[in-house]
Amino acid sequence: MQTHQPLIPVILSGGTGSRLWPVSRESHPKPFMPLPDGQSLLQKTFLRACHFPKVDEIITLTNQSYYLKHKAEYEKTASTLHHLPACRYLLEPCSRNTAPAIAMAALTISEAYGLDAMMLVLPADHLITNTAAFVTHCEHAFLLANMNKLVTFGITPTKAETGFGYIECGDAYPDHPYAHPVLRFVEKPNVDLAKTFFASPNYRWNAGMFCFKAGVLLAELAHYAPDLLTAATTCFTATHANKNDGDVLAFDAASFSSLADISIDYALMEKSNDIAVLTCDFDWQDIGSWEAYKNLHPADENGNTVLGEAILIDSNNNFIQSENRIIAGIGIENLAIIDTPDALLIATRDRAQDVKQLVQTLKQNAHESYLNHRTVIRPWGSYTVLEEGPCFKIKRIVVNPNQSLSLQLHQHRSEHWIVVEGAAEVINGDKTYTLKTNESTFVPKETQHRLSNSSDTPLVIIEVQAGSYVGEDDIVRFEDTYGRLQFQS
Repeated sequence: MQTHQPLIPVILSGGTGSRLWPVSRESHPKPFMPLPDGQSLLQKTFLRACHFPKVDEIITLTNQSYYLKHKAEYEKTASTLHHLPACRYLLEPCSRNTAPAIAMAALTISEAYGLDAMMLVLPADHLITNTAAFVTHCEHAFLLANMNKLVTFGITPTKAETGFGYIECGDAYPDHPYAHPVLRFVEKPNVDLAKTFFASPNYRWNAGMFCFKAGVLLAELAHYAPDLLTAATTCFTATHANKNDGDVLAFDAASFSSLADISIDYALMEKSNDIAVLTCDFDWQDIGSWEAYKNLHPADENGNTVLGEAILIDSNNNFIQSENRIIAGIGIENLAIIDTPDALLIATRDRAQDVKQLVQTLKQNAHESYLNHRTVIRPWGSYTVLEEGPCFKIKRIVVNPNQSLSLQLHQHRSEHWIVVEGAAEVINGDKTYTLKTNESTFVPKETQHRLSNSSDTPLVIIEVQAGSYVGEDDIVRFEDTYGRLQFQS
């Protein structure tokens, strides 16, 4: 166990970002969305976490299906860093909100580093442009946390915002004028209440960032949320009884799914008497809606912000994003128009926060567009669904150079492969062979098979699936280069 007090940033990256649909999907949530400079929100959060000289390890909590995406995002930043901390991944089999996630992180950190280890909890979907100011505020937070306070970060409001929660502050601490005791947490207010909060000097936006010692957090949970801590400890014990790789801890599914679905604010912060709110004046944005995303880009003289190609006549104050098509508008105002290959969103800009309700309806109706884009990124490449029906699906599959799909079988479908570019190395049952361009093969259902590309150029095939069920979950893996066997139920 280390003798100095370590600092462990904990990145929370489990949300789906449903208010940024149709670009954000459940399989490709908003932390992976690129910003105007090309970096994703997740990459920016990771780089902020790396900025502290005392950081030797960064912990990321996310859904197990996002693990490989996170690893790839972090690796993209490696060349920009003088020191790359170790990365540990705590993987959730299902979403259980921030309180279980933070409790599991605290148990992990206290075991590895001791109860005095400092935790800095950072959501993956925040944009902070002034890193130096952020670091300075964190140093203030460390001082408060060393006084055994649970520190939450409060942003000085810049407008009457209805999309954020608020924190009411008491009088500043005598020795820490930048920090205040928390009087209460307030849910997202209506417009009139938001105006009242904005006019008062005693309210801050609740940023959802925290700093505390691991042991203090666990002690407070033991006092105010004992059932949650007991369930988290049970899950932690069961998880370690399973086989896990050193930098990957996949939580035990049965015990983790029994944890309460509750935020850290509800479970603990609204109950504890040792909460300090740190007033933060750095440039902070929660990219939680299309209106927030619009504000990252400049508008033209008519107030229109266009990403992609558009022709607008007598139109003002619109936000338009189109990936593949030209958008034409006549006499439109105050609209958000987001066009993707398989889904189109049209909403008035003042209803941007309500996109989440639309996604909930899509999910209730089991519509594929809540989950996946037409093109889905995989660690070995990507696939694009070209057409789909009740008993068939047609895909364009791209396998990157020197990459390979898992050795697998399907219980309900067969597959026809046609090579249109490159050469495919195929395992099909007990046969192994190479397919060249314009050659094809057939893989019966319940047959072990594998598709690989051993060349230095991309492999492109057209796959035709046929069977009683063509869902993406009809897959049984036997070997996998990317470590996905441990997540297979």
